[in-house]
Amino acid sequence: MNTRRGLLGAGALGALWALGGCALQPDADHRGDDAPAALPLSNKPRVAWVFSSGGPRGYAHLGVLQALDELGLQPDLLVGASVGALVAVLRAAGMPAADMVRAGLAMQPWQLLRWAPGGSQRWTAGGLADWVQQAVGQRPLQALPLPVLVAAQRLHDGTVLGFNHGHAGLAVQAACAIEGQFTPVRIRGDLYADADLRMPLPVRLARAAGATRVLAVDASAHEDRAPEGASRYRAGDLRKRALTDPDTRLADVLLHPDVGYWVSLSDDFKRRAIAAGHAATLAAAPALRTLHAT
Repeated sequence: MNTRRGLLGAGALGALWALGGCALQPDADHRGDDAPAALPLSNKPRVAWVFSSGGPRGYAHLGVLQALDELGLQPDLLVGASVGALVAVLRAAGMPAADMVRAGLAMQPWQLLRWAPGGSQRWTAGGLADWVQQAVGQRPLQALPLPVLVAAQRLHDGTVLGFNHGHAGLAVQAACAIEGQFTPVRIRGDLYADADLRMPLPVRLARAAGATRVLAVDASAHEDRAPEGASRYRAGDLRKRALTDPDTRLADVLLHPDVGYWVSLSDDFKRRAIAAGHAATLAAAPALRTLHAT
């Protein structure tokens, strides 16, 4: 079944288990020392990799990482929004792209969700938070091998922050709390949700953190190649492009893999998206090598 915007699909190696069940406190306020926080980086980064939102199109990010590994390139900072935040945190934790691909093909979205009775939405991505925390070895964001910024929107004023300290799982849960679909995450009294409706490609966060060179990976649709029958999605495509354009202009190298207009969570689509990301990255190999040159 085709869908324009679906649930996240990605994973890690190891036993796959059902993380279903209830979120007993879907609106709990996380105020402890391990609550996610956006703090200044201790060192100024040079090269940043920025991964966009995109739902199932985010599988293209995995192909990009595969190709970057093949090229032997490494960043000083990782930044991500929504599914891009999940990918960024897993890479910051040291997970090889090949492992992410294998497990991403196996994981099912329902394993990452929990029913949220009493919450503002029927579902929470609390299972995702638990899963991420397991995948990163229970380490907080600041203890991961590479610095990472997890983009999340503060709902009361629309500000997009980059969490880089505290509980990795909660930060990713907030980044993936799609408005209108998942219950937002309350952190120190403020509600946080997916940055997709504000900054789907958070290059500005990378620049604000001091990055001097930026690779941006845009997993949005190619609206100029929309097929017949897609006209009802035109307004959404144009809204997304208007939100993305300010950040694409700030990138030194932009990758925009073409995974096709229609998306799904089928194995065929996942593999096609991964292949598109891989091909787009290898095609830009000369520019990427220049970007990372000392």
